[in-house]
Amino acid sequence: MEEWHPGSFTKNFSWGPDLKVLHEMIRVGFADDFADVPRSKFRQRVRNNERPDYVALNFFLYNETRGGVDYVVLDELVFQALSFPHGPHFDRLALFAFNFSNVGRWKGASSFQRRPALWAHHYVADRVGPTFGWDTSRISADDIESFVSNDERYVGKTTRKLSTNLNYLYKVGRLDGYRSPKPERWWLSSLFLALDRSVKPDQIGAGKLADAALMGELMRSGFGAIGGKRSVAKDIAAGYFTSLYGVCGGLGRFVEEAVQDRERLLIPSLIPNEPPAGGKIGVFHPTNPTARNAIPNICKVLAKYAAGFELFDAENLDDFNIESYIKSQTESALRSLKQLGVKPAISSDDLTRLTRGE
Repeated sequence: MEEWHPGSFTKNFSWGPDLKVLHEMIRVGFADDFADVPRSKFRQRVRNNERPDYVALNFFLYNETRGGVDYVVLDELVFQALSFPHGPHFDRLALFAFNFSNVGRWKGASSFQRRPALWAHHYVADRVGPTFGWDTSRISADDIESFVSNDERYVGKTTRKLSTNLNYLYKVGRLDGYRSPKPERWWLSSLFLALDRSVKPDQIGAGKLADAALMGELMRSGFGAIGGKRSVAKDIAAGYFTSLYGVCGGLGRFVEEAVQDRERLLIPSLIPNEPPAGGKIGVFHPTNPTARNAIPNICKVLAKYAAGFELFDAENLDDFNIESYIKSQTESALRSLKQLGVKPAISSDDLTRLTRGE
């Protein structure tokens, strides 16, 4: 049977009003480099941070042992921390990573440390979602304590400190934002994060069967139970972004050689004009420009030609002009009709107003 072990995820960490200290620690530990880092190197780099490194390493980040060396893995949480300044998006994504409670393995770790916060995972999955309907105003330290202490899977001697600390973490981590029915950035990043920690790149195939397999893995991961209020918009976005995840090769999206292999497999007839530079690129599917996120720039050819996504400057991620995009697409469609000899009866401005319901 599953066991829930207590864990010190706030001791001497001094979170403050948000999770900015975690954002800073990730950037220092990875030295702003988009590559896996040895766990020992990460600890060495954050030694002067004046906060215990184990909180980040053992509760939020993902660990792997390869060739006898422990690594901290570059995944979606790290990518977002390195790519963007701290903000609400990062806090909600980091909180998802905590609730997801899958941090991998490292030498000397106990078996239960692979999933160190199952009490948090189940509190959200079994109570906040189904019982509270994501009304986070009903969360309290007393309610958390009652939930945890009455579950036979919890093996700790006391629950009060864990409960007060978890209640505080949910406030500073902005769990209240999980009520939104929109597929916001943090939610799309959480989808990628869940897959990053559930699927290996060599397990990802190509085509519709691969998409279906990834959706199955996503559901089995528990993403839906802790990812906030469900909606039709989220269900649709999940399909498109899961497909994008598979097209880009999962964690392979951070490795140029792996991305090139995917390009040769999925779009062999296309020869890119020039190799993409590093950094990030904004993406959205034409069916819903409001569901936007960023991916590594090296994946932009795959995103556009193999997954059908639109590309834009990631610096405009939060203030992308949707109306301008719709108008430009409408004008392009009208030009195409004109080239075919079809004369439109209305202008692009009139058509844009109609689509907006004016």
